[in-house]
Amino acid sequence: MKKITADFRFIIGLILAHFLMYFTFQDKAVFWYIFSASLLFLISYSILNEELNDEAAFGTYLLYGIGSGLLLYGVFWAGYQLIDILNIPIKKDVSKLYGRYSPSMLWHYIVLMLIIIPGEEIFWRGFVQKRLMNYISVPLAVVISAILYASVHLYATHWILAFAALAAGLFWGWLYIWKKSMPLLIVSHLIFDLFLFVVMPFR
Repeated sequence: MKKITADFRFIIGLILAHFLMYFTFQDKAVFWYIFSASLLFLISYSILNEELNDEAAFGTYLLYGIGSGLLLYGVFWAGYQLIDILNIPIKKDVSKLYGRYSPSMLWHYIVLMLIIIPGEEIFWRGFVQKRLMNYISVPLAVVISAILYASVHLYATHWILAFAALAAGLFWGWLYIWKKSMPLLIVSHLIFDLFLFVVMPFR
């Protein structure tokens, strides 16, 4: 990893992401405004500094995107049910997260679909993970990029959110390696969030 410290675009991108996400999680009243603006900025930064992969045909990325999004939600749902069976006291934390960060207005859902979901995938998988792969092995790049993705969620001060981001980051990271399609990741993330916030929320 010695050469990655000389990749100033990568380092600056990470610093910007932490800076922006720190302020994003500070005030619930402006969360959606700051979150949207932050991801717009990170999308621009990523596109200017790294080429995105799109090697899957429309039907393929739609099919795998929907299927993988449902699969990931199913894994989270099963995990939540297991937590309930084991009587692990995190339901209050999950409820607090939904109350603080769930979309509640129409424009929240619009920016979630058009800016936030694409932005997270373009920056964390399309920029961070892909850039890491220039310096370290593919498996290590997936793991480290997922850890970095989870790290910015620590500013929300709810460990369960960072843990969920780590698990999702590993899943989407491997999916990007497998199919090399950014639209596929965006569809997968969209389906996952649709079930998480609208169809079958954990509350």
